[in-house]
Amino acid sequence: MNGISSGFGAWNPIAWALLFIGILVVGFFVRSRGNAGYKRGTGQTKVFLSGNEEPDASAALHVRGRHLYWGMVEGLSGYYRRVKELHTGVLSDYAAWFVGVLAVVFVILVLVR
Repeated sequence: MNGISSGFGAWNPIAWALLFIGILVVGFFVRSRGNAGYKRGTGQTKVFLSGNEEPDASAALHVRGRHLYWGMVEGLSGYYRRVKELHTGVLSDYAAWFVGVLAVVFVILVLVR
């Protein structure tokens, strides 16, 4: 089987097509071995929440960021209290901080060298 050759390697479309067909055959075989008793629209399709009923409101399932990162924020609360005062939300302030820190790093690198 000759393929398409380039400077970076060879590509054989027939081999890739046969591989794709083989993967499809294996996939359909695995799917055919599934449970034949499965029925859509019954209790089998309900979400499993450790035996609890699913809440009606979808907002009840939403995990907010303050809850997700609670441990990290609580552990670094001293740092966050100090940094919160510096937070303005203005992009030019962040750019100035970036340039300032970059200048300090540059000076340190020049002095150490």
